[in-house]
Amino acid sequence: MALMITDECTGCDACVLECPNDAISEGDPIYVIDALRCTECVGAHDDPQCKPVCEPECIVANPDFAESQEELMEKYEQLHA
Repeated sequence: MALMITDECTGCDACVLECPNDAISEGDPIYVIDALRCTECVGAHDDPQCKPVCEPECIVANPDFAESQEELMEKYEQLHA
């Protein structure tokens, strides 16, 4: 399942550098996660790297992108081919 950033985002940009898929970018007015690039760090790390650095804890699962671990790994492999 891809992740998303909620309206509680403070715009600190701490999450941007943590993403191995370059899925996080500055939006207007908050940062956004590209669900087509987000693999919850499957393929690169054991856990999502953006969540621990998010002070307001506003990074949550995106209910519109339910994906299995296998689908996330396939997406990661396609992004890094």
